[in-house]
Amino acid sequence: MAVVTITKENFEAEVLHSAKPVLLDFWATWCGPCRMLSPIVDEVAEERTDVKVGKVNVDEQPELASQFGVMSIPTLLVFRDGKLVDQAVGARPKAGVLALLG
Repeated sequence: MAVVTITKENFEAEVLHSAKPVLLDFWATWCGPCRMLSPIVDEVAEERTDVKVGKVNVDEQPELASQFGVMSIPTLLVFRDGKLVDQAVGARPKAGVLALLG
C-alpha cells in the first residue's frame, strides 16, 4: 500500500478513523536519520497490507508534531482504533519498526 501524506486536514479521517493500525513517521527533509528511516518505512508500507503507513513532515505540519509532543525526529507513532498505542524516537532497523507493529 502506498504511503499516505498526513496533514492536520486529513489526520482525523486517515488516522483516527482508520480500520487498520496506522504507523506514522514524523520526519523532515533536513534530518539525516529520517532519510535513513524513510526507505524502511516505505518497505513496511509495501509489505504490510494490514497496516496503513503515513508520513508527517514536521516543517509543514507543526501543529501535529506539537499535538503528540514530537521533540526529536524521526519519531514513529502507532495508532490502533484511533488511540496512540506505541511510539519510538530515532532511526531503527526494519525489525525494530516491525516490532512496533506487533
